[in-house]
Amino acid sequence: MPPRLRVDHLVVVAMDVERTLDFYERVLGARVQNLEAWRDGHAKYPVLHFQDWKINVHSRETTAAPRARAPEPGSVDLCLVWPGPIAEAASHLAACGVPLEVGPVGREGAAGPGQSVYFRDPDRNLLELISYDASR
Repeated sequence: MPPRLRVDHLVVVAMDVERTLDFYERVLGARVQNLEAWRDGHAKYPVLHFQDWKINVHSRETTAAPRARAPEPGSVDLCLVWPGPIAEAASHLAACGVPLEVGPVGREGAAGPGQSVYFRDPDRNLLELISYDASR
């Protein structure tokens, strides 16, 4: 039987890396790392850190290897767990100037039934916030 696995990191390909970093930091609370090293050419990409996982942000021109076969901006579909009622998530996105694409709607997530809102990042990746909060 395989061991229990968890996500360590994923990669987002960005048309404008700085704009993508700003969005994830401002809207989703990521901590940006390696930015100055990347700007100075000493790192292949900057990183968005969340609690115990991260997103590596590649430009279309990255030389990082290995990499996806056809890396393109806008090809990611990512769901993150919102820690409170989904109405708070929707209000937070509105306050950040991020329009909802869908929601709030009921969805079945990894932890069971929840309420979700969908929106896009600057590269048109589909992002979902799901809440398992009973007060919804």
